[in-house]
Amino acid sequence: MPIQTAIVLAAGFGKKMFPYCDTRQKCAIPIANKPAIRRLIEQLALAGIRQIAVVVGYMESQVRHALFDFDEARIVFIRQDEQLGTAHALLCALDELGYEQAGEQFLVAYGDLVISDGWTQVMIHHHENAQPIASVLVQPIGQLDTREWICASVHNGKLKCILGHPRGGVTHRLVGAFIFHRSAIKYIRSNPGIMRSVQVGMMPPVEAELAQSVQMMIEGDEEVQAIEVPGFAVDLDKPWHLIEATVHVVREMSERLDGSIIHPSAKISDGAEVTGNIVVGENCVIGKGVVIQGHAWIGSGTSITTGAILRGHNIIGRNCKVRDYCLLGSNSVLGDGCILGHAAEFDGIAFDGAYFYHYCEVAGVVGSSVDIGAATVCGTLRFDDLEKVHTIRSRREIPRIGANATYIGDYCRTGVNAIIMPGCKIGCYSIVGPGVVLYEDLPPRTLVLVKQELVRKEWGPERYGW
Repeated sequence: MPIQTAIVLAAGFGKKMFPYCDTRQKCAIPIANKPAIRRLIEQLALAGIRQIAVVVGYMESQVRHALFDFDEARIVFIRQDEQLGTAHALLCALDELGYEQAGEQFLVAYGDLVISDGWTQVMIHHHENAQPIASVLVQPIGQLDTREWICASVHNGKLKCILGHPRGGVTHRLVGAFIFHRSAIKYIRSNPGIMRSVQVGMMPPVEAELAQSVQMMIEGDEEVQAIEVPGFAVDLDKPWHLIEATVHVVREMSERLDGSIIHPSAKISDGAEVTGNIVVGENCVIGKGVVIQGHAWIGSGTSITTGAILRGHNIIGRNCKVRDYCLLGSNSVLGDGCILGHAAEFDGIAFDGAYFYHYCEVAGVVGSSVDIGAATVCGTLRFDDLEKVHTIRSRREIPRIGANATYIGDYCRTGVNAIIMPGCKIGCYSIVGPGVVLYEDLPPRTLVLVKQELVRKEWGPERYGW
């Protein structure tokens, strides 16, 4: 029987996503100006999934808002009152839906998964051909640090063992998507509430991890199929994963754009230099002297004028103002209502309403309604030419991508001539005052100012011989 039900888990706290976790449910964070969970559910719908249950908890209103205009007959929301782990979240959904309604086979996906288009069709096709008790989407380890992931040993397309955050000895990592036969539910229900499949000396948290239930299936001599992800897969776990996911999505969109689409109401100057394909919305303006050096998606009501330069493969939201000789780096995204003004340079992701003005230079991820003061500079290259070591919940690590980027939470401000050193994270509702040189992460709701000592002396014409 075809798979018609999917369960998406979107209830977790996402504490590793600082500085965005205090104001955002990570599953609803936009990637290329679309909430991650909406993108995921659109992919499920395209694969023919008729019923989608979304398990919500922490900041559930943001998940509901991200899906508010989706087909109501297709989506049901189920609340996980206590965040006790992914296996517990899945059981909440199954108990609420009823096992008959869930069907003989059902798909499960983590709501913070950003993955290449077409993965659902590939996974369903392989599962229906093999008919195992479970199929698990995996990605080859390659250069990834195994300690960052729940991993597996795969042989001849079958999972042989799952290990939580191991030191090594594995071939793949679990991506966060599964298909289960109804007979797997007994393993999910009997989850021990802690990840027992770990190497000696490792310290798993007390939570019901779904991967442990899959390991129990393997130990019960059940066949568990491993399906390699077609293309990219990013788990939105830490702030630099926003950059990684955005680059992948923008590149995928660029590869599929085979011509320009320009709304009849848009105005494009003959004096603009456009070298790629562009998708231009209603009432947009691209003025004289503008340079667009690659593909671009420009939302309705946005104006790009007065010598602005886009490096290419850019996404710009609705009602933005990009003007006055500013520079937008390649694979960069601006949310709705952003302003990139006089000689400002930006490279990265800016959420709705961010404001960049007057000779600022920013690279990284900038939250909603952040006010970047004139001449604010974010460093990206250390004097030792090394990558910044980050601390995430007491653990030190060096990200593969975006280690030296700046991460600014929602509703922050910087003063004139603020300098932010490579890799700093600034918590929401915080201010980096004028002239501050910020060397370390700034907690949420914090104002930091320079304390200076002034020397005063008498002065006047007599100093010049009068």
